[in-house]
Amino acid sequence: MPFEPVSFAGRKILITGATGMVSRPLVREYSRAATVFAMARYGRAEDRKAMEELGGIPIAADLARPETLSAIPEDIDYVINCAVGRSNKFEYDFPANAEGVGFLMSRCRRARAFVHISTTGVYEYRGHEPRKETDPLADNHRVMSATYSISKIAGERVCMFAAREFGLPTTIARLCVPYGECGGWPYFHLMMMKNGVPIEVHPERPNYYNLVHVRDYIEKIPRLLAAATPEVTLTNFAGSPRVSIEQWCGYLGELTGLQPRYIDNPRAFGSLCTDLTRMHSLVGDTAVDWRDGIRGMVEALAPELLLRNKSGAG
Repeated sequence: MPFEPVSFAGRKILITGATGMVSRPLVREYSRAATVFAMARYGRAEDRKAMEELGGIPIAADLARPETLSAIPEDIDYVINCAVGRSNKFEYDFPANAEGVGFLMSRCRRARAFVHISTTGVYEYRGHEPRKETDPLADNHRVMSATYSISKIAGERVCMFAAREFGLPTTIARLCVPYGECGGWPYFHLMMMKNGVPIEVHPERPNYYNLVHVRDYIEKIPRLLAAATPEVTLTNFAGSPRVSIEQWCGYLGELTGLQPRYIDNPRAFGSLCTDLTRMHSLVGDTAVDWRDGIRGMVEALAPELLLRNKSGAG
């Protein structure tokens, strides 16, 4: 049976990378019941104000600078680590994505549970074969980002060490293509379609992934916290249906009348769908139909592109 979600009522939650696309909805939702500390670098004053408006308490800190983590209260109940360094500079991204995870877990060692958001971008390319948690890892995203996959792999290993060293119940969740009213890769593709920019795809089509909608990951993260153990629970974290880039772009075309143009590139990201057997046993199936999720994304972020909203569209 899937784990029941932990209760956030009256608890103190730390969400790192709080200004990012994945984290902002978490701050808004979880602050309804809990005291949410929203950690980010806060290079812009408007980001701090936005976090406060969402219900979070801003904490200015940077995983690449462990001395700044003293700003985190010592009595945090739950930690959701969504922070990620994407500078493409090894001297920053390794401290942020790997060493910083260990420093964060050390600071929060008395927490009830810790969720580390990793990525399915740690897997070796294997065509259309769904990736299992035990499958080989590789520098999957190196073409686009020299630091991303390799530093996230390192971060998982640091996380595993720290969980055991501090006895901190931990889940590592390998996230695959989050999207929704907050944006995401499908929205990026929509903007490319709008501007007539061709979409690069791997020639071994179709290019399959597992979209996970914001409402689903909001609902599942409290269950991932419940599933945490000091030995580390490792799981893929994705939407239950397998969907290809070609499918979601085609559906975006149906909604908007815009047509995707594809360019085959063997160096583009190929299929990265996941085996969700373990995830389903831990937290259950996801609920949002991908078509409903895509439609809601367009309605929220680009309603003027919908056919029914275009001038003369009946």
